[in-house]
Amino acid sequence: MRIALIAHDRKKEEMVQLATAYEAILQQHKLYATGTTGTRIMESTSLEITRFLSGPLGGDQQIGAMVARNEMDLIIFLRDPLTSQPHEPDIIALLRLCDVHRIPFATNMGTAEILLKALERGELAWRDIVHEEQN
Repeated sequence: MRIALIAHDRKKEEMVQLATAYEAILQQHKLYATGTTGTRIMESTSLEITRFLSGPLGGDQQIGAMVARNEMDLIIFLRDPLTSQPHEPDIIALLRLCDVHRIPFATNMGTAEILLKALERGELAWRDIVHEEQN
């Protein structure tokens, strides 16, 4: 599975905590992240992450391009709904793409944990079928 990790500035520490807590699950998958978020996770864990540009420079759009090509299976975008800054990635376009392409999308710690536990139990294996249909 290919998993993208994105976090608004005030949620980056929470993303690091999530990645640390679920490192054993995440290490079994191909991980992608926006620049700063990916760096913070790699500094705190042994996870290997393909990093894109930081969010303000278009990293979220690079992930969106992968979604449009059906090359992403799960996105965790921890957003700050109360104090997000103008320079931070916009969630709406990415969320719309995920809805169009049936990509699971978590915006908070609770949903992220549920999806990661489902991933561990093999309950997201239907994504493999989506990839087979595409070929």
